[in-house]
Amino acid sequence: MSKTKIEWTDTTWNPTTGCDKISPGCKYCYALIMSKRAMAMGQYKYRNNFKLTVHEFELQRPYTWKQPSKVFVNSMSDLFHEDVQLEFIKKVFIVMNDTPQHIYQVLTKRAERLEEISNELNWTPNIWMGVSIENENYLYRMEHLKKSPAQIKFISAEPLIGPLPAMNLNGIDWVIVGGESGPKSRPIEKDWVIDIKFQCQASNTKFFFKQWGGVQKKKNGRLLDGVEYNEYPEPKTYGSALSKLYQCSGLPKI
Repeated sequence: MSKTKIEWTDTTWNPTTGCDKISPGCKYCYALIMSKRAMAMGQYKYRNNFKLTVHEFELQRPYTWKQPSKVFVNSMSDLFHEDVQLEFIKKVFIVMNDTPQHIYQVLTKRAERLEEISNELNWTPNIWMGVSIENENYLYRMEHLKKSPAQIKFISAEPLIGPLPAMNLNGIDWVIVGGESGPKSRPIEKDWVIDIKFQCQASNTKFFFKQWGGVQKKKNGRLLDGVEYNEYPEPKTYGSALSKLYQCSGLPKI
């Protein structure tokens, strides 16, 4: 299992690769840039560059992982993309159901499709479901998320390119906030981040601040008023496998 530099997870798993831009948060998509590099290096998975591609062979990979981990599903794609057949999504869920020692963090911008097919999927407690919301025009994605049977629901406000005022966080367990990084990154305002933090505190929603971003994201760091926010949601049910994972990862127990 390879580690990732993404602060809120341990590793990534990409049973599909490739995607299409559908909203402003996609404008400077990091996955598109990484896909082009991987294709230029001759990596088989990226032979189609950023065209949506399904990888059946990836379904066996989680069964080989011995260390319980937090797994970001499809960091290089979107599992709920319209070109991913329902039968394949069901296969991905079966793998996640079969490996409860891992926590799977699934993230989509296609919240409408998530709601549409969510009742046909088996939402075991180790599957955390999130939607990306980059500004207030996309807050509606959260309402679609709430209608899914996922036991842990989260918001990824990254890249945050506008304020998210007056969110209804009832039913939302976790909010991740991060600024855009890279040479063309759009600015993030501290007031936006502070407001989201206060909203999370008021609704008892866990808050994770990932980064300020910018051209020099390492230099800008991830401290908010001198504090590093690394909160995680607690599982709704607590079995022995999840207990072992939380012990290994340092996450808080119930």
